[in-house]
Order: sequence, then structure tokens, then C-alpha cells
Amino acid sequence: MQITETHKDFEVCFPFDHKKVNAVKGIAGAWWNGKNRTWHIPKHQLREINYLRQKFNVRDLLQVQEIPQQNFNDIPALPELDVELPVIRKPFAFQTNGIAYCRQNKRVIIGDQMGLGKTYQAIGTICSFGINSNKLLEAGPGLVICPATLRLNWQNEWNDVAGHRSLILNDNIKNTWQQYYNVGMCDVFIINYESLKKFFVEPGWKKPEEGQFKMNQIPFRASINIFKWVIVDESHKIKDTGTQQSKFVMGIARGKEIVLELTGTPILNKARDLIGQLYVIDRLRDIVDHIPRPIDSHGKQTDYSGYTRFINRYCGGGNESTNLKELNYRLYKYCFFRREKSEVLKDLPAKIRQVVRSEITNRGEYDHAENEFVNYLKEVRGCDDEEVKKKLRGQMMVKIGILKQISARGKLDTAKEFIEEVTEGGQKIVVFVHLKEIAAAIKQMFPGAVSITGDDNAFERDSAITSFQKNAITKIIVCSLQAGGVGITLTASSEVLFIEFPWTYALCEQAEDRTHRIGQDNKVRATYLLGDQTIDEYCYDIIQKKKTIAQDITGASDNVVEEMIDNLLNLFNQK
Repeated sequence: MQITETHKDFEVCFPFDHKKVNAVKGIAGAWWNGKNRTWHIPKHQLREINYLRQKFNVRDLLQVQEIPQQNFNDIPALPELDVELPVIRKPFAFQTNGIAYCRQNKRVIIGDQMGLGKTYQAIGTICSFGINSNKLLEAGPGLVICPATLRLNWQNEWNDVAGHRSLILNDNIKNTWQQYYNVGMCDVFIINYESLKKFFVEPGWKKPEEGQFKMNQIPFRASINIFKWVIVDESHKIKDTGTQQSKFVMGIARGKEIVLELTGTPILNKARDLIGQLYVIDRLRDIVDHIPRPIDSHGKQTDYSGYTRFINRYCGGGNESTNLKELNYRLYKYCFFRREKSEVLKDLPAKIRQVVRSEITNRGEYDHAENEFVNYLKEVRGCDDEEVKKKLRGQMMVKIGILKQISARGKLDTAKEFIEEVTEGGQKIVVFVHLKEIAAAIKQMFPGAVSITGDDNAFERDSAITSFQKNAITKIIVCSLQAGGVGITLTASSEVLFIEFPWTYALCEQAEDRTHRIGQDNKVRATYLLGDQTIDEYCYDIIQKKKTIAQDITGASDNVVEEMIDNLLNLFNQK
């Protein structure tokens, strides 16, 4: 029996023997390739492969030569940027270093800790290659692949950073999207992972039901050749090379001059998680080019892709993680960089605020409620009686509250992804909500989270705060705006997420300052999650416009709320 590990599975071959056939057939996922007369066994069945080796006394055919000792301690500093960026929003100094590295290496994993502007650096890199008339890149258009919940955020960032229009690929333009590029209207396209097959694979193709399949078996549409650069956000989602989704990304990115992957968690569990990401940027062979290629029993070199050398050197031949200092050095040399917040504190302001717009998942429910509200306003418009107006204002506040509640429910998927990215990156997060329903939903998503709500007694409140501040396992605290927005210290985190937010700027700032206070060693980032085309956008805009009024400074929030209600009504009345 001969067992050979390839980049996609294990190949097993042997002269016919009933015992061996039965042993191999008993492994889940094993399949027979009649053409090559070999058995194929999935990668995750390493334990069963080792059992075959032991049972039938199999010796590995691949022998890797010894590697000369090298010094992997001195990782060079990132280069300096030597061009002027054609962008609207100027970068921090450390971001220019990241952009310079991407310009230099072109096929790169940007692995900065969350909150340091990976999106900005990717956009800045693309922009740095020049703008020619209406085209962003002189070479042609590009594609951003990201989770569905981040499409709007990418579209807004392209506009805010570069003043450049981008187009989200959806069903409405499935057959016409290329025309936007042909007529010079757009050269940045944004798509979520789940839509890759729909847009870029020939109709009718189905994933083979049995066995492994290769990327070259996928009939990609010619339209993928339009793209000259690709950005892959949350690239740890393609760590498994065997999935259909990963193969779609590999096929689209293949041969592109610039491929940038963004992830705050490039390795979720082990070094093997990097393989899929390195395939996409075509860097796997670069990482292992210092390792002599294995020689098979016929004296021929094998492992052209580099997969076997990577597995043997950095995964202990299986699922372990070995020679990590060397791997880190090789990654930085060719295609990877990562900075922690603590490394770039001097470049960051004390507090950063950002807005993330979310496509709500209950759009139909929201639009129906908003239409009812607009119709209600039409009916009561023109009322002059003060008593009646006061009563109407109370009814309107209830209806506005309903709109905010529907929007909050529709943002939960985006909130979940955001919280996961923060916590998987090793950080803690404070999540502010208003409704008990939303707090309960977050706690159901993350059972290990603690909370501060108006229903807590003093002991429960103190226990939650102590656990969040001192227990490394407690990564998430969910706070109601009323009960958790003042009077407590949560400096174990420098990340704050508002799924719902208060009526006034002062109350927003008070909530942010649960983390931004004495004892905080990092710069704080406050993220406001706004439902796209919902009342959230109206409220947030008004808060920002009114943040300097006298009542906000003195804390007389009742008048502020009343004024905000009037402003909101004016906006809706315009509809």
C-alpha cells in the first residue's frame, strides 16, 4: 500500500486485496478513481489514514531534506510610502506603511487587529496605483468579495475614502452589471460570498455529489476576466480549500495582479487555516520555497503546489502547529503584516467613532411600518390645538419607537458578525442596546456574555462588571443604555458597539466613556450600527447636528428629545 498526501486529499493505491479494500471503503468520504485506479480519502480523515499506515505497515514515500538553520527573529519594518495618495480622507502614519507594503508585494494578507483600518488600507492601495479619467485603475476594474452584511459598509467606504462610486451586485442587475463598466459609470463591484456562483459560474453547474472536485472543473463565466484586482474581506472564511465557496474565490482571483485579503483572525485554530488564504493570493509556494521539494520513490520531485511541504513543516504533518517563528518570518517576508492597537497608539486619537450601515433582514416589515407612519402624519398635519398637538406628539413617539425596534431586530445578523470579529481577534466588547428583546437576542447568540439591565439587583450588576473586567473568558457585556450608560467602569474593553443609541450626543458620549476613562490603556473605538434607509440614519444625523447645543452641554435632555422629535417629524413630513 502507498499513501501520498496531495494538496486536496490522500491518494491510496495497492494491488487488489480484500482486507485493504474493506478497510479503505469503511472510511467515510473515501471514493474510487477508476481512471487512475486510486482511492481518495478526505483530509479530515487523518486519524483513519494513520490507522491504515499502522495496520498495513505503510512507509511514507515522500522524504523531505533537512533545512539549513536560519535566523527568523529579525522581521524587517514595513516600508515607507513614496507616493501621494489620491484620497479624500487622509491616512494615519501606520496605515501608509501598510499601503506601501501592499504596493510592494501586491498579493497580501492585511492582518491588522480590528479597528486599525484594514478596509482603508485596501482602498488606499488600489487608489495608489493611479486614477485615469473615469477609471480607478488604469489596468481596469476590480471586485470586492465580502460577507453580505458588509456590502453597504464597503460601498460607503469607497465613497468616503476615495470619492469613488461602487456598485453592489444584486439580482436586479444580474445580467446588466457589466454595462456599468462599459459606459464608464463604475469600475468597483461588490459582491457577497453566497452570490459568487450566481454571477460568475455558468448556469446549470452543480457541485459533484460524491468525492472531491477540482477548481478547474468549475465552468467560470468569461466575465471574471474583466477584473484586474480582487479584495477578499474576512478571508478566514475560505480557510478550507475543499469548500465550493473557497474554490469560487480561488478561480476568480487566479492570475490577478493585485489580490488583497483582509482578516483580523487569519488563524482561527491552527496553521492549516492559512492554506486556503495563501492559495487565493498564490503565495503558498513562496512561503515554502526554502524547503527542498520532496523526492518520490522514482527519484522525481513532487509537491509543485507547496501543500505537502507546508503541512509537513508547519502543521507537524497533520493538524498541529509547528515551526511557527519560521512561518511568521516567511509570511512577513512575502505577503502578510499585522499590527496590534498597542503598537500604534501614538498614531491614534484617544477615541474613534465610526458608522457601519447594515442591510436590515426585515425590510418588508420596516417599509410597511414606515408607510403607515407617513400616512398617519398626513392625517394629523395642520393641527393647531396645543393640547391635541401634545397628545399627538406622544403618539408619534410611540410610532417612532416601533420603527427603531423593527430596525434593531433587522440589524442583529450584522451585530453578530461584528461581535464575532472583535472577540475572535482576542478583544472584549461592550454592546449597548435599549430593548430587552435585543439584549436577550444577543445573549442567546453568545451564551457566555454577561449583562447589565434595569432588572439586575446590585449583586448581579457587580458580578457582571467584575467578570467582564477581570475574567479573561468573559468577552462580551451587554448593557442597556439606561442602566449601563453611566456610573460604571468597563476599561477591560476598548471596543464599544451601539446596536441602539440614545437621543442625544451627551448620552452617547456618556455611554462611550464607560470604556474611555482612567485605567484604559488603549484607544477606544465606538461603532454605531445604523439600519440602511431606516430611522437610524435620521436619528444619528440629527444627533451629530445638534451635539453643540446648550442643552446638550448642561444635560437638560428633555428639551433636546422634544426638539429631536420635531426634527424627525419634519424629515418624515417631507415624504
